[in-house]
Amino acid sequence: MAEDQSTAARRAAIVPNTGEEQTRQAEQSRETESAQPVGPLQTRQGNTTINETVVQKIAGIATREVPGVYAMGSASQRAFSSISERIPGSRTNVSGGVTVEKGERQAAIDLSIIVEYGASIVEVSQMIRRNVISTVEEATGLQVLEVNINVTDVHLPDDEDRDTDEPAHTALQ
Repeated sequence: MAEDQSTAARRAAIVPNTGEEQTRQAEQSRETESAQPVGPLQTRQGNTTINETVVQKIAGIATREVPGVYAMGSASQRAFSSISERIPGSRTNVSGGVTVEKGERQAAIDLSIIVEYGASIVEVSQMIRRNVISTVEEATGLQVLEVNINVTDVHLPDDEDRDTDEPAHTALQ
């Protein structure tokens, strides 16, 4: 009888499964894979989705917190924001100058900034990356793959503020 069991085991290993058995095994494999949580936003109890605008706002606020950042966005974006902020009931646009590409578990962030004259662009960029990555990852559970920074201008202290913009890091206080 022991020989019969070992012969049956060898035969099962050699004989391929029928089409129906292969289909059943593939379905079981897919069910097992889909039941597995794939990150902090996908759990057995349900999934959480985060809109790109949420990531944009978080990244924008985290960028503005860094000393040396005067403002964000292009001149036209800032002009539009300053006009729209004067409308009663409107809110400050904290996502201006921020573009996000988001997947299920990862995000890439592009920033456009204006730095204060005298600030080291290298140091400001490093501080921005650290702050944005840690803040976005902590708040959303998304892995930030990259933070690309485009420095569009340098704010000179003796410039007349035609925009009447306050520095970004003090405007949030």
